Amino acid sequence: MGTMHADEAETDADLVRRLLRAQFPQWADLPITRLASGGTVNAIYRLGEDLTVRLPLRPGGGEAIAMEARLLPRLAPLLPLPIPEVVATGTPGEGYPLPWAVHRWIDGRNPAEGDLAEPELVARSLAEFAVAIRTIDLPDGPPAHRGEPLIAEDQEMRAAIEALRRTDEPFDADEIAAAWEKALAAPLWTGAACWTHSDLMPSNLLLAGDRVSAVIDFGTVGMGEPATDLIPAWNLLPASARRVYRETVDVDDATWARSRGWALSMAVIQLPYYRTTNPIISANARHVIREILATSA
Repeated sequence: MGTMHADEAETDADLVRRLLRAQFPQWADLPITRLASGGTVNAIYRLGEDLTVRLPLRPGGGEAIAMEARLLPRLAPLLPLPIPEVVATGTPGEGYPLPWAVHRWIDGRNPAEGDLAEPELVARSLAEFAVAIRTIDLPDGPPAHRGEPLIAEDQEMRAAIEALRRTDEPFDADEIAAAWEKALAAPLWTGAACWTHSDLMPSNLLLAGDRVSAVIDFGTVGMGEPATDLIPAWNLLPASARRVYRETVDVDDATWARSRGWALSMAVIQLPYYRTTNPIISANARHVIREILATSA
């Protein structure tokens, strides 16, 4: 995978080892291997058998490192699935400009759209997670990354539709725009802000066997509205499992419609940006667009 961002920090295994030797020498001689990932925010390196190192790729990424260190221990006992455990946090050094972290290794693999052996089992687990996180009662939650109403995405979304129109991607930009307008027409969330993960992409989920084994990457977590955590209905689950998922999350028609809008906006914004640099994200974005257009007629 090539460089994804113009302002992306360079990382490699040698940098990781130098950072460890300077700040956490007890781990400096462990094997280090970069993990293939669809992630766009951090470079992830496996460290020995039991740890991972997370290096933010862009300026500002250190804020998420600090937030995860503060919030993950508070959220973990309140959620039905394992989430990351922060073992240590590092500081800039060795030419690397950002804070970074060491997490406990969690066994599992990222799921792929269209490749779930037990989709209804996955649907139920993810729905139960969405229900659990939105009912958490913890004070002083930060604003979620997608904590504003869907209309906040409108300018970037319309620019992305036009960028997509100029590519050879096999989508009708006008049909996408119509689906977007339909999502924007859904009534706004009027309830209290609730805890949300805000980025439940397949690359932020782990499966062990046919079951969800963990939810990872909480850099977007915070207070928002429930629709943002329903995006697995479109980015991962087949239509056959979507009914089970919706029944379990138990949301009204407006929230379901907004979830479709959130998933569509993420996919359409991602595809022109990552189509030549991140094949995993690009493939998932195409899948989401196809799924949503198929259900928007």
